[in-house]
Formats: sequence, C-alpha cells, structure tokens
Amino acid sequence: MNYDILRDKWDQVQGELMKWWERLNDDDLQRIDGSSDELARLLQERYGYSQQEALFQIDEFLEKTEAKLHLLQQQR
Repeated sequence: MNYDILRDKWDQVQGELMKWWERLNDDDLQRIDGSSDELARLLQERYGYSQQEALFQIDEFLEKTEAKLHLLQQQR
C-alpha cells in the first residue's frame, strides 16, 4: 500500500481516521501527523492489534479513503 497518501493527504484524512478508529483522539492525531508507523503503534496500543493486523487495517482504511477522496475530486 502507498502510505504516502496518509502523509500527503493528512489534513483530508484526519476526520475519516477518527470515524474509522473511534478510540483515537486529538492528541493521537497530533502524534500520528501523517506517519503510518505511528498510526500502527497507536492501533496496537489502543486495539491490541499485532503489527501485521495494524498494517492490514491501515491498508484497508487507505484503500477506502483514497477511493472516497478520488470521487470527491471528480465531483468538483
């Protein structure tokens, strides 16, 4: 998965990220700041995911979010 999307579109994905993982808070978003590694660490901490599961979940999130962002751009 292209984790650059998380960093490059950080301002656009923060809200979606908090909807997807409700246990994350504003302080967590500041810690993540577009870093897939930090997001994976927090998912492991908050949800008890293994590293592999955290990365799988991030991939799923990015795939769906990228498609959503692409649709929004097409509508403009």
